[in-house]
Amino acid sequence: MNISDSLPDENPSPEFLNQQLEPEQLRQPRLKVDAPLRMVETAFLASAASLIWFINFYFPLGPLLRIFFPVPIALVYLRWGKRAAWMAAVTSGLLLSVLMGPVRSLLFVMPFAFMGVLLGATWHRRVPWIVSITLGTLLGTLGVFFRLWLLSVLSGEDLWVYVINQVTEMIEWAFLRLQLLASPSIFLVQIGAVVLIVFNNLIYLFMVHLAAWLLLDRLGNPIPRPPQWVQVLMDYEG
Repeated sequence: MNISDSLPDENPSPEFLNQQLEPEQLRQPRLKVDAPLRMVETAFLASAASLIWFINFYFPLGPLLRIFFPVPIALVYLRWGKRAAWMAAVTSGLLLSVLMGPVRSLLFVMPFAFMGVLLGATWHRRVPWIVSITLGTLLGTLGVFFRLWLLSVLSGEDLWVYVINQVTEMIEWAFLRLQLLASPSIFLVQIGAVVLIVFNNLIYLFMVHLAAWLLLDRLGNPIPRPPQWVQVLMDYEG
């Protein structure tokens, strides 16, 4: 018997290796390449939302930047889902808390960060515009009252009285133009103030939807189609 025959083979065949190794050992670990991209995009869009609020606070450009307050967080929801959108909302709030203080950070988080999550959820589920605009209007109205309450507590003055005075002047001007001799009651003035706040948020949400429709289509994350009359008005082929 040759001694070399009793020694193990230094170059075993592939069939021998496949027989000796378990299937679990042959299976390569699968890398989740989307995890770093999700983290980077979430952080970037949260920073973008904070930066838009920061610039508009110190250098207001009218309603131009205000329209885009909730859009970056809504885009996070469309691209990466609910968890990433909430992370973006929290991250933007923490970043603004460092840059501008906790009070101004809260004024962004409620309602605009929450609105971004809400709009992202409705757009992801492809609900009609009337539903998402209505829900956003309710949240925006709550945000106005939250802002009035928070600033009233911090300033020690009731800012709702200031709103009532402004609405009273508007109603009195309308009565004067209509040549009505009656004076508006307190109840009518308060109802008018609430209606004015709701109407303002309704117009704002419509403009947000319009801007997101035109912008996110070009970014590859389209939102639900608007009503037909909006498409005809915009002369948009969608």
